[in-house]
Amino acid sequence: MKKEIYVTGAGIVSALGLGKDANLRALINQQSGVRPIQFLETAHRDLPAGEVKHSNDALCEQLGIPPTEAFIRSSLLAIPAVQEALEQARIGDLAPTTRVALLSGITVGGMDKAEQYYDDFLQNNSRNAYIELNDCGACTEQIADFFGSRFTLVSTIVTACSSSANALMQGAELLRSGRADVVVAGGCECLSRYHVNGFNTLKILDPDVCRPFDRDRAGINLGEGAGYVVLETAEHARARGVRPIGRLSGAANACDAYHPTASSPDGLGPYLVMQQAVQDAGLTPDDIDYINAHGTGTPNNDLTEGLAAMRLFGDRVPPIASVKAYTGHTTSAAGSIEAIIALLAIEHQFLPVNLYFRNPIPEHNFRPLTDPQPTRPVRHILSNSFGFGGNDTALVLSAV
Repeated sequence: MKKEIYVTGAGIVSALGLGKDANLRALINQQSGVRPIQFLETAHRDLPAGEVKHSNDALCEQLGIPPTEAFIRSSLLAIPAVQEALEQARIGDLAPTTRVALLSGITVGGMDKAEQYYDDFLQNNSRNAYIELNDCGACTEQIADFFGSRFTLVSTIVTACSSSANALMQGAELLRSGRADVVVAGGCECLSRYHVNGFNTLKILDPDVCRPFDRDRAGINLGEGAGYVVLETAEHARARGVRPIGRLSGAANACDAYHPTASSPDGLGPYLVMQQAVQDAGLTPDDIDYINAHGTGTPNNDLTEGLAAMRLFGDRVPPIASVKAYTGHTTSAAGSIEAIIALLAIEHQFLPVNLYFRNPIPEHNFRPLTDPQPTRPVRHILSNSFGFGGNDTALVLSAV
């Protein structure tokens, strides 16, 4: 029998605020965190983005890090989220011999700082600590180092926008296989010029706040942030008397490999992961109370994700919405941030609505959710995260 995986702690940093309480208030009040870019030094400050409303210096001060220390922004966003998750899960009560793993998804890494010093590095062969932190794995190591020797296994997962969702899925496997007793899993991502310019070159950035699942959608708003959860088996959590906030009941990953950036026209990859995640959770499609869609606001994603949902759920697609108009698309951090939003929805029995929706997509037989009041108890949420290259992941978060 498959071991149940409990979530015993969660921490989140997003454009909606620092911590679960701030994010919950914004979601319930339907307040978007997408604004013109404030802190990133870019020529595209007119573009709206889900930027965390704290400078690097402010984050360092909050964390007690001297501003002279070389910390990349991704790490500065991740550490408060990890702290919040660890505190809720009472990790301080664990025996010193408990094996605690850290799995972190990221793609941009330390690009925000490396791009500032790269020309000097090339022209003058100058050594700079930030150049050394460009690697994605360096961010995970920096997070782990901040917490001392608490983590016995540290690993980085890089699968673009499904990275942190895959970290949760891999964390569950570490627990079930007995390679770890507790897993801190999630991901982080910060905005960088390279990040913004790359998506702008693809011509998929919306100059206004994005409109997922709207007929007239025009693209993505980028975002940044971090989300981490503490996972342990139900047996381990019960033995130490910690209260779970939910379950990671199902997960699946597939790669349709149709195109470097686009989903296949029929949404085969999204369909497969949704079907398999529901099956992995021991559920049927009728058991799903809400779909937290990947819903980027691009013509391709929203059409094909909707077609995949119709293929799985038929004419009974459950309430479905994207939170990208709240947070921006936080890329590698999206899977874990949105898993935590799903857990908040289950705990507080509300459904995050699809902001700025006006007109349905003609090929769809459903309209995205605009009413936050559930029509039945919210027990099981399907949360989608789809990455470039067709690396698609779906998670099922459930009530305990």
